[in-house]
Amino acid sequence: MPYAAITYRIKPGSDDALAELFESFQRVDTPALENESGESVGRLLGTAVFVKDEFMVRVIHYEGDFVAIARHMARQSGVHNLEEKLAPFLTHRKPASSPEEFQENFRNALMRCVSQLSVETHPTGN
Repeated sequence: MPYAAITYRIKPGSDDALAELFESFQRVDTPALENESGESVGRLLGTAVFVKDEFMVRVIHYEGDFVAIARHMARQSGVHNLEEKLAPFLTHRKPASSPEEFQENFRNALMRCVSQLSVETHPTGN
């Protein structure tokens, strides 16, 4: 099952403040991802957030259609609340005021994946 990573440039020294923001993060209403027709196209399996110096990375573990993740997250009030609270700590991104702007920020912050290994792809099959 694939992973994706989203980068944020943050003000150095804001690690503790960001950790506090994520402690009260309101999770998405459902991990199920649907397309515009309401058909199931995947699931969010988990997320993790890492901070160091001037970088924050959000790792997303999912299955299915990755494009549906940005669309799904853009509709979540908890995500918008968090993005608004993150804004003072960001150095290179404007806050999103609409689902379309959120999806654009999401696409622009997506890191290039150069390797994903899992037990399913291990040559021994273990």
